[in-house]
Amino acid sequence: MTPDHGQEDWARAAFARSREAYPSSQAPVDQILTAARARRKRRRAAAAVASAACVLGLGLTVALLKPPSDAVAPARRPSPPASSSFTPAPGPVGVRVAEGTTDGHRWSVALEFHRTLPKGYTLPRLPDGSTAPGTSLLCQRMYIGGVRIDHQGGRWADCQPVTGTQDPHASGELGLWGLHDKGLSGSRLMVSNPEADVAYGVVSLSDGTQVKGATVTVPGTTYRAWAAGIPDGRTITAVDQYDIHHKRLTHDTNWH
Repeated sequence: MTPDHGQEDWARAAFARSREAYPSSQAPVDQILTAARARRKRRRAAAAVASAACVLGLGLTVALLKPPSDAVAPARRPSPPASSSFTPAPGPVGVRVAEGTTDGHRWSVALEFHRTLPKGYTLPRLPDGSTAPGTSLLCQRMYIGGVRIDHQGGRWADCQPVTGTQDPHASGELGLWGLHDKGLSGSRLMVSNPEADVAYGVVSLSDGTQVKGATVTVPGTTYRAWAAGIPDGRTITAVDQYDIHHKRLTHDTNWH
């Protein structure tokens, strides 16, 4: 045996002794497999959660971007050019003066102002043959039981021409109106077109009762009126008009 062979045999014998003195432990295969399976489960769960969140986020985005099926987009009014200006419509402006019930009949009074003379209206002739002045029209619409007073006179009955929105000639009239006997019988309406300082009117009747009407003005004008319903068979003893401080301005007893 050569010296090399002796050394090799000695090394093998030493290795064998060392292995027997310190036996190697068995690899923890079961623990490694269990840990690997746990890691795979965690990765799969995390992937599922991320996928669900992605789908939910996409669904919410679509829901927010898409309007409901029954929603109707509000109409947008086109913006006017910067250089244009708007003016009120040329149609009539109306206001309800008063309404109520007398003798079981509903009644109402309204004022109707036309900024320009309406189509079909002709200015009346004055006694001297000239044409009455006026650029606008003011109409007093009075109804009792659904029937317009003076409807027999046509569409423009109880209308008067005025000049603009502040014609002073349209004030001062006080009248009794009805459907029968020129307002002297049946259910009637007391209507006043007072001066600017009159706030309301009071009609005193022979049985001691009083009816009151507040002054109402057509918007954008000085044209105003107050009205009160007068029952059939009642005699008017006085008509008084007051200002906002309840000071009596007029007192009229020439009514029956």
